[in-house]
Amino acid sequence: MDMNIFDYMRSNDMEKEAPLAARMRPRTLDEVAGQEHIIGKDKLLYRAIQADKISSVIFYGPPGTGKTTLAKVIASTTSAEFTQINATVAGKKDMEEVVAKAKEIQGMYGKRTILFIDEIHRFNKAQHDNLLPFVEDGTIILIGATTENPYFEVNGALLSRSIIFELKPIPMEAVKGLLKKAVYDTERGMGAYDAVIDEDALDFLADISGGDARHALNAIELGIMSTGRSADGKIHITLDVAQECIQKRAARYDKSGDNHYDTISAFIKSMRGSDPDAAVYYLARMLYAGESVAFVARRIMICAAEDVGNADPQALVVATNASLAVERIGMPESQIILAQAAAYVASAPKSNAASAGIFAAMEEVGRTGNLPIPTHLQDAHYKGAAKLGRGTGYKYAHDYPNHYVRQQYLPYELDGKEFYKPSGNGYEAKIREHMQRIKEEAK
Repeated sequence: MDMNIFDYMRSNDMEKEAPLAARMRPRTLDEVAGQEHIIGKDKLLYRAIQADKISSVIFYGPPGTGKTTLAKVIASTTSAEFTQINATVAGKKDMEEVVAKAKEIQGMYGKRTILFIDEIHRFNKAQHDNLLPFVEDGTIILIGATTENPYFEVNGALLSRSIIFELKPIPMEAVKGLLKKAVYDTERGMGAYDAVIDEDALDFLADISGGDARHALNAIELGIMSTGRSADGKIHITLDVAQECIQKRAARYDKSGDNHYDTISAFIKSMRGSDPDAAVYYLARMLYAGESVAFVARRIMICAAEDVGNADPQALVVATNASLAVERIGMPESQIILAQAAAYVASAPKSNAASAGIFAAMEEVGRTGNLPIPTHLQDAHYKGAAKLGRGTGYKYAHDYPNHYVRQQYLPYELDGKEFYKPSGNGYEAKIREHMQRIKEEAK
């Protein structure tokens, strides 16, 4: 049916009144910010979209990185019928209607149907099973979008029939470009409002958004709509306005500058130096400034292995579990988990024996190369190994007292070399005592 005057007016109004993030959504591949690794002009996806030869794909990546955008760009360039559903609300009846229409269009016009499924990880088994035969026979080309790892969350049969493209957080400079356009562009942005954005506010929003363009654009829109005009008649988006709109604070902490590295350095050195108060303080500085909880968790894990080591093997367990927990929980509660882990690592007995050991071993390997492995340690499980002397003379440790027997483990050229030297701290004192005892009793 032809669009009547009311439909036309409504669509025009919706376009004008649509949220800024929707109006700024790229309409062509060339407008898409970032993602050059999959839609660069020499890449498979770019060529497939341009040639209208798209096959079933799954877009995987964090929110605001362009998954839906790419689907809409495909919709605007393809000759195929394009339809979309959301996996969270679509039921069996919706799927049946999509399939029935796709069959009809294919039968009448010889056209295939592209089905865009947002949040495809929410699809249940019945929905998968309803769809799969029609993806297999080509009636439907599937485009799925998900924030979850599809290898864990999406039906294996659909996965095997799709190409997976991972979208990365949009680079900071690209987000800045989008924000400038949003403020000053009169056609699709908010240029008609006569607003200006300060450079530090621009940097802050681009940085704090973490590559999520939609998040940053929503903050810009809120800032322009809620800020009064200054004496010069303009709406000024200052750093204070930006902080308020995105509900994050900008401490004196530039994530790309010296202060960033100084704060992290102080945090790590405080944990290494067994000062839990300072560790928690510098943790607060980082979180206050909007540092990524995943980044902080990684630093705690490294410190647990490098500076605590086997003086308290539990430290790495605590740090690793903290990293898993913060990914699942998010802020603000993650600050409690990180504080627990940082305080534990800071308070734990310290040893860098494992760290020093691997550095010394790496240096030795770099110096002496691939020295021959003693014959009795070589793999003897394959046919013909015995004829080559592989494994001959190997002593099985569990057959001996204390489950220990003296034999050559290091290459003969490194006989007597020590790499791991347990300290006298914490649990490592027990490790040292144990190793001394079993060696003496084996004489």
